[in-house]
Amino acid sequence: MSKPITDFDINTLDPFEALVWQYEMGVDEAIADEPLDRFKASESLSRNAANRPGFAAPNPRAGRNGSAPSPAARPAVAPATGAVPMPPGADGGFLLSDTPHEARQSARDAAAAATSLAELKDAIEKFEGCALKKSASNTVFGNGNVEARLVLVGEAPGAEEDRQGQPFVGPSGKLLDAMLRSIGLSREEVYITNILPWRPPGNRQPTTAEIAVCEPFVRRHLELIGPKVVICLGGSSAKALMEEDRGITRLRGTWKEMVFGDGAKADLTAMFHPAYLLRTPEQKRLAWRDLRAVAQKL
Repeated sequence: MSKPITDFDINTLDPFEALVWQYEMGVDEAIADEPLDRFKASESLSRNAANRPGFAAPNPRAGRNGSAPSPAARPAVAPATGAVPMPPGADGGFLLSDTPHEARQSARDAAAAATSLAELKDAIEKFEGCALKKSASNTVFGNGNVEARLVLVGEAPGAEEDRQGQPFVGPSGKLLDAMLRSIGLSREEVYITNILPWRPPGNRQPTTAEIAVCEPFVRRHLELIGPKVVICLGGSSAKALMEEDRGITRLRGTWKEMVFGDGAKADLTAMFHPAYLLRTPEQKRLAWRDLRAVAQKL
């Protein structure tokens, strides 16, 4: 068993300790078999560019009389060898053919047209307004009891969720199951989904733009189920559905009324995400307090 890693120089760790450290920092997959020195690759490309026909070297006298060097005298910057090309929609989560307003309006129209969960799932799978769809393996829609009184809305699929196409599987899913059992519920009695149906690369936090464009689908999802209580798991879903700028530490334990398009209402609250509770188990006491409040509402 490795010793606890606290204050250290990463270069002094043996391979196993370095692997443990990376796991604790959230690394869950490798993106290449060999490390790539991008600085070295960039320097090599700059040297090669200088030898190309038509390359204009910078004028050492430029700027002495106060004038700026001619743009034509500057070498073009080529991407580093082996660099990952920027995917469509890297300008904030939307496909380059859409503006944020157009993408969100397209999502609103598609969501409003869905009259059942099956139609909504089909609309999301056909939606092309969010670039996350291009890098994800699966669309993670949701599962559980479609007539549930309780719906839990997480943030975004993780690596395992993306592979299986189901929300909350793996360690965080097991903890969520245990949390539900503590108030007498099972996964089969509730409904679970996420604020985003596609995994952000590297499990990074969802951007504001990505959440904004996918939010109409989540709200329509909730309208079609019509729950009595909705729990936002994590800060991203809490800020979006509770329409607040405060963090999850301040939002957890508070309640708001959520009004659906058909006039139905639900009690809305927020809790720590199970993945966060796995990293900071001392916060489970607050989660238990929040769960008891949910049980009372139900």
